[in-house]
Parts: sequence; C-alpha cells; structure tokens
Amino acid sequence: MNFKKDEKYRVGIGYDLHKIVKGKKLFLGGVNVKNNFGLRGHSDGDVILHSICDAILGACELPDIGELFPDTNPKIKGIDSKLIAKKVLELSKQKGYKIVNIDIVIICDKPKISPIKKQLMENLRKVFQTQNVNIKGKTTEGKKCSYIEVFSIVLVSR
Repeated sequence: MNFKKDEKYRVGIGYDLHKIVKGKKLFLGGVNVKNNFGLRGHSDGDVILHSICDAILGACELPDIGELFPDTNPKIKGIDSKLIAKKVLELSKQKGYKIVNIDIVIICDKPKISPIKKQLMENLRKVFQTQNVNIKGKTTEGKKCSYIEVFSIVLVSR
C-alpha cells in the first residue's frame, strides 16, 4: 500500500455481536451461508457488515449504525444489510472519503470461517469497493457461545 503525503487518513473501529437463533438464514459479509441457524437482529443480522459499517462511520465522523438505522424503525425490519452498507458507503463518499483497508476478526465456533473466507473477502471487496480486505476467524476455545462476534478496523483517506 502506498500512502500519499497529501492525503488525510483516518481509522475507525467497529464491533457487533448477534445471538444465534434457529430457523433463520445466516448472512455473513453479504453472503448467505448455508447453516442450520441464523442471527437475531432487526435487520438480516449480518454481524460482519454491521461491524464494518460502524468502523467506516467512525472513521468518517458520522453517526453510528444504530443512529442511522434504529431498531425502533419498523420500516427497516428485516432489511438486507448490503443496503445499509451501500448507504454507509454513499455517506462516506459524500464526505470525500474512500476506503483504503478493512481488517476483520470473526469470533465463532460455527460456521468455520476458513472454508468460506475467500468467498466472504471477495464479496466484501465488491460491497465496499476496495481490494484491501482481510479476515481472521477465531473460535471461542470451547466456551460454546450462542453468538457470533466481529471486530473491524477500517482505514479511509481523502
């Protein structure tokens, strides 16, 4: 990555966690992952997209995802998180920012991240219009957690 002397760089951190529930589709990074459970949420529960969106919003000095897409708004119940990501990307561009890098840590026991990592990264590159996306999958080391947790760090420039 080449940094340009005249560009302004900012970093944002994002975090999200959603509880595992049976009988829902599982969406991660905008990908429908075949599984026997999904994630509880006012939207489709895509914990990866939510975490990245909050990181972008933070880096661009914009309100967080909960303020922009409140779970009290019945009009967005079940919204596809790719639409949230699209809006966040538009808002960041309106402020003159572009995404330089996205780094993600996904903490879960299921699904295993390594078999779907490449697909997730390819989709995230398309959604956020950057080639610099990295994902690390971590387990809960046998704690048998009933959620999926994601941390994201995003670098933007203008």
